[in-house]
Amino acid sequence: MSSQTSSSTSLGKQLFSMTWPMMFGILSLMSFQLVDSAFIGQLGILPLAAQGFTLPIQMIVIGLQVGLGIATTAIISRALGAGNTRYAKQLGGLVMTMGSVGIVFFCVLIWFLRHPILALLSAPDSVFPVIDSYWPHWLLSAWVGALIYFYYSICRSNGNTLLPGIMMIVTSVLNLILDPIFIFTLDLGLNGAAMATTVAFSIGVLIVAPLVARKHWMTFDWKDLNVTKSLASIGHIMGPAMVSQLLPPVSSMLATKLIAGFGTAAVASWALGSRFEFFSIVAVLALTMSMPPMIGRLLGEKKIDDIRVVVWISCRFILIFQLVVALATFFASGALSRLLTSEEAVSEILNWHLTLVPISLGALGICMLMVSVSNALGKSYTALTISALRLFAFFLPCLWIGSEIAGLKGIFVGVLIGNLLAGLCAWKMYLRALAKVELSVQSSTNS
Repeated sequence: MSSQTSSSTSLGKQLFSMTWPMMFGILSLMSFQLVDSAFIGQLGILPLAAQGFTLPIQMIVIGLQVGLGIATTAIISRALGAGNTRYAKQLGGLVMTMGSVGIVFFCVLIWFLRHPILALLSAPDSVFPVIDSYWPHWLLSAWVGALIYFYYSICRSNGNTLLPGIMMIVTSVLNLILDPIFIFTLDLGLNGAAMATTVAFSIGVLIVAPLVARKHWMTFDWKDLNVTKSLASIGHIMGPAMVSQLLPPVSSMLATKLIAGFGTAAVASWALGSRFEFFSIVAVLALTMSMPPMIGRLLGEKKIDDIRVVVWISCRFILIFQLVVALATFFASGALSRLLTSEEAVSEILNWHLTLVPISLGALGICMLMVSVSNALGKSYTALTISALRLFAFFLPCLWIGSEIAGLKGIFVGVLIGNLLAGLCAWKMYLRALAKVELSVQSSTNS
């Protein structure tokens, strides 16, 4: 019993040491994005509209890079757990090549299709010249951002979350310093915002790349590597993970369309409430990035019981942490809603949001974590199913039913119920996936 307790404590400490750098890194990224939006907001309607039409395409680029990042973490960490260090290094080089070339190709494709894309998004003619000027700078910043993200993924795969965490803070601070200089001092406007991001991320790449090279975490010597088979194994996880990343924006658009029926105050309060939720689940977001390398390595070592312990520790932490956040938000909802907006109509609706929705964020956190864990276990289609069910079987239907029964307040009750059902469903699907993995490990060990 004491050995089990010490093993659990050791795994808990390891999980904590890997999670806290990611937590501060994510917080810094969020802060920079908020300030970046505030700077662009001062430039007028057209730059804001251009950024609005860029956002859906940006979500696709991010979906591609995160999908590859998830596959990277799952496959490299599993190879390291199984003791295949050379294969892990070869995969690192393969991922970096595949990612950098793939994103370049996609960015060039977006540039040549920019006018049909804008027409599809019903963009007014006045936005086209702004986009023609802005997108070359934005696409370059998107590529450099993807490049540094792939380096972060390789670091996390090798169990190092401290370097990505520190670099997220460094690049965010650089961005905050450079933004007003490029946008206002150099009078480059919206283009300046993209240039500032490119410079900040480029400095980040120049710092991270030599450190990764020094650690020998990747090699481009593929003489003894079955490249086709390796690409297939990456694609097997990347494909579903990428689709899973693209589902939330689609769901968000449908939810916004439903809420728009209740007026602009409802849409404004929904946007503020959603932003607050994003900040309040920062610990969950950090865990979704720090846990997969641990799970992958333990799977490579065939330590299924340890995987159970790590997941249980994480879920227990999420439920307790989000309960504390929910209680604090419940009692401070009135003051918070007045602090976040000066519009009384928006403040009143936001108060309902902050009172009801945070109660279910623990269950939402479990759901998000189970997606991450399933990908790390190699069960990418289970992860995709959990994501799809959360959004299209629970979140959106409960949102609609709530609005039909109780109007605007019913929407927030619907979100609460949808999140609770999604969390419960995700947990059951994870248990089923883990049982299948355990059977597979046992059969391979016996044979």
